[in-house]
Amino acid sequence: MKQKLKRLTNQAKIVFNSKFIKNLSAAERFEFLQLCHRRSYKEGEYVFYRNDPGTGMYFIEDGQVELTFNLDDNEESKEGFLLETSDSFGALSIGYNLRRKSSARCITDCTLLGFFKPDFELLMERHPQIAVKFLQTLSNIALRQLERATNKIEELSDAHTAVKIEFEAYYEQKDPNE
Repeated sequence: MKQKLKRLTNQAKIVFNSKFIKNLSAAERFEFLQLCHRRSYKEGEYVFYRNDPGTGMYFIEDGQVELTFNLDDNEESKEGFLLETSDSFGALSIGYNLRRKSSARCITDCTLLGFFKPDFELLMERHPQIAVKFLQTLSNIALRQLERATNKIEELSDAHTAVKIEFEAYYEQKDPNE
């Protein structure tokens, strides 16, 4: 019982201190935590691979995860991002139908809290106000990523090309909800 309480307290600390859901109240974070799933991974094990369907996001309860960007199976990753306890990754897969842009590999033995699309659907049913705040955060992240990518394209080519790519992505869609 004592061990279970300690684990729950640790999970709550991770979720309560997460930058990702900082806009939720303590009670809302508690409700969010109830929908998370604890998963253990061994050093060197992959959580997911680049181009996998995005099915959920993860909070690191314990350990280190590296996000790598191999373009094909034979290529060594040139640089990645090292994530540690209380970091989160994979969030855009909840609100958007995207394939993974990176692979996630455990650098150490890891304990992760997973939050998946069915969990988000349940959150929308039970606590729509929390789901809206969650989606607002996702939208802000997606917008920041788009802005950074557009700025980088502009830096590498020109402003016309950057804006053209943005507009093409929007106007070539048959359904704006896709």
